[in-house]
Amino acid sequence: MGVPVWQGRGFGVDLEGAEMVSKQEAAAAVRAAKGALGISWAQLAEAVGRPVAWTTSALLGQQPMSEAEADAAANLLDLDAEVTAALRLQPTRGALDDVVPTDPTIYRFYEIVQVYGPTLKELIHEEFGDGIMSAINFRFDVQRVPDPAGDRVVVTLDGKFLPYQW
Repeated sequence: MGVPVWQGRGFGVDLEGAEMVSKQEAAAAVRAAKGALGISWAQLAEAVGRPVAWTTSALLGQQPMSEAEADAAANLLDLDAEVTAALRLQPTRGALDDVVPTDPTIYRFYEIVQVYGPTLKELIHEEFGDGIMSAINFRFDVQRVPDPAGDRVVVTLDGKFLPYQW
């Protein structure tokens, strides 16, 4: 497959005979166009008509977009047809290459699960019974909350409870 080539307006991928742009290459094109054009994830979500968390995840390759959603994002970002088509592909989910993430922001979530995972599991089981929180029927949100000691990051994870059925 060709090496991505960012070409000012158009933010396409040089296919060099390749059949299709991958979701990872599409995500790189999205990031390049977003940065070059000064467009926020919230603006993209508004154009797509979906929540900002879902839209960001989709444009980073973790969700398939409908034709209308992909077209809306592509129009705002001036993306080529090949990139737009890749946004509609079914993803292979999971974006971490390393077992333990090294990016500091992502690592903090790994650390949270390491430290508080057993507590979350116990509290879910006590409240709901034997089961899990779905990551398929799932929503999340990120908010900034002002605080005199320094602004707080509030992350809400909202998954459907799925009981084990024996």
